[in-house]
Amino acid sequence: MFEKIFANLIDKKPLVQCITNFVTVNDCANIILACGGSPTMAHHKDEVEEIAACCQSLVLNMGTVSDIEAMILAGKKCNKLNIPVVIDPVGMGASELRNKTFNELSKNIHFSVIRGNISEIKRIATGKGSTTGVDANEMDKITENNIYEVAHMAKELSKKMDSIVVISGPIDVVSDKTTAYIIRNGHPIMSRITGSGCMSTALLGAFCGANKDNMLEASAAAVAAMGVCGELAQKKMKIAEGGTMTFRMFLIDYISIMTSEMINKEINIETI
Repeated sequence: MFEKIFANLIDKKPLVQCITNFVTVNDCANIILACGGSPTMAHHKDEVEEIAACCQSLVLNMGTVSDIEAMILAGKKCNKLNIPVVIDPVGMGASELRNKTFNELSKNIHFSVIRGNISEIKRIATGKGSTTGVDANEMDKITENNIYEVAHMAKELSKKMDSIVVISGPIDVVSDKTTAYIIRNGHPIMSRITGSGCMSTALLGAFCGANKDNMLEASAAAVAAMGVCGELAQKKMKIAEGGTMTFRMFLIDYISIMTSEMINKEINIETI
């Protein structure tokens, strides 16, 4: 599956505007380049509208809760031009500032895709739940016992926000109003490197920018690609007797050489 999604990514080489946090800006740029896209990281409010208008997608990341005015300006421009906007509500529930920031962004911008961990998405969907720093609360963890409940929550939030909802965790969920993909790929070591979530969001920007007429499948393909490449990178890391920095290198390496055939061979996906 997803052959057309990957073909469009290669053919269109989407230009992705990222207004992201300074901790992971280099990782986000590199993973967009690795998958065949082109990143631009312009943040200044006086140029973001002009830059965003030239792009195929916009990625907004709340990691360091800054550049809010620039995010709103760029997001409104993209909404006007029918350019996909992907939001990563990092740390929702961790502080009142982050909650207010997301609410302000959502009042002004329509999001094509909302990607977060289970605690962040739960906070948006129900107003309850809190993160541990910027990580998911262990009590909210996605398991085989609650996966279908989580998928239902994702569908309901998709209806409410008119957005694709992507929930990252030990099991990933990608959903629109009626269909949810449950993806069982990835490896726990991915949570031990800075920026794995931010990189996933950047990857979503590239896939959706190249497939704006089919963003549910594009989002599922991006999540599957990240998970599969994470598994392959971990196996190669063990052979190399490396650690987390070796894993980071191999992860981006595999993203740079991934094909739909590679992903299809390793994907573990269910549709409900």
